[in-house]
Amino acid sequence: MTVSSVPAGAGIIRLIACAAGLVVANIYYAQPLIGLIGPDIGLAPAWLGSIVMLTQLGYGCGMIGLVSLADIVENRRLVLVALGGLALTLLASAFVRSAGAFLPMAFAIGVFATATQVLVPLASHLSAEKDRGRVVGTVMGGLIGGIMLARPFSSVVADYAGWHTVFLASCAMTLVLMAALARGLPRRQPVHDGLTYLHILASLPGILRDTPLLRRRAFYQGSVFAAFNVFWTAVPLQLASAPFHLGQTGIALFALAGAGGALAAPVAGRLADRGLTNAATTGAMAMVAGGFALGLAAVAGHALVPLAAAAIVLDAGVQTNQVVSMRAIYMLRPEIRGRLNALFMTIVFLCGAAGSVLAAALFHQGGWQAVSLAGAVLPLVALGRQVSAGEAARR
Repeated sequence: MTVSSVPAGAGIIRLIACAAGLVVANIYYAQPLIGLIGPDIGLAPAWLGSIVMLTQLGYGCGMIGLVSLADIVENRRLVLVALGGLALTLLASAFVRSAGAFLPMAFAIGVFATATQVLVPLASHLSAEKDRGRVVGTVMGGLIGGIMLARPFSSVVADYAGWHTVFLASCAMTLVLMAALARGLPRRQPVHDGLTYLHILASLPGILRDTPLLRRRAFYQGSVFAAFNVFWTAVPLQLASAPFHLGQTGIALFALAGAGGALAAPVAGRLADRGLTNAATTGAMAMVAGGFALGLAAVAGHALVPLAAAAIVLDAGVQTNQVVSMRAIYMLRPEIRGRLNALFMTIVFLCGAAGSVLAAALFHQGGWQAVSLAGAVLPLVALGRQVSAGEAARR
């Protein structure tokens, strides 16, 4: 028995969008705090990026291990169980005092935060095909808003109450969200013709092999998401040092300005519904590369406002590419949408994890110039792949 074919109301879609943002925020709370958390748990400066890297590796592993279950397990129950695990892990993270204890918790937070990737395809299932891009864009707008607001939230809370309080506050919000979803989220029991969890896992390599659109879209988004993490892992370190010398509140305000990029997600969904997926993809990659070029000039000129503008441009490019890519993937085979989403997001977040750990090492060795060069090259490589595939002229 599946969820009703009648499209969900706007209230349910808004609830899912809000939940997606609150859940995914957990993998970004630590990003602007690595300069605080690292010394407190005894982590060397060159390895500060491993905090973010492990959270995103956990997210990638959770996509395979947890989100794949969305094709055989009732979706609301799966979300609620994952959120219960997330709340417990956040509570534990608030009280640990060593790298050996904190880093496994960072990985586990990433695993359980993949509940958001059960919610996104669920919203797609609840929407009519003609509105799918708009609905995915709305939910992705909530998700991206959570990503972008996570950094200013954690920076402000840490500045006034310490970084441990960030995890306690998130634990409380997760428990409230569980109650809201238990009451308002529709049930969806997928039809799976007797498939088991082992069958689901065994089918993943074949799906990846036989779905070239999935491979291309994962490569495009993986490249720009790695660039996204290069920027947002390194920029708090740059802002805290010369020439800006910002504290946590200043870094929070900068991150809040960057949240403006989330406004691109609903627009991208509408572009995809109009058949402009590849044109939007080309523009998105150019925006990401241009954001790094603007950011390099801004730091060289000691100019904070252009650096914030660079963050907005870069983020808008990443979100645009994410929305149009997910819409394209969701239009393939509804019966395996959970696995398509799992494979896509696993590849994307493995690339993102690599970007996170690369950023801290690059900044430590070569400063902002090295970060900017690496960040600009990644979307240009993806753009070259799109051109070579001839997709600029096809839907």
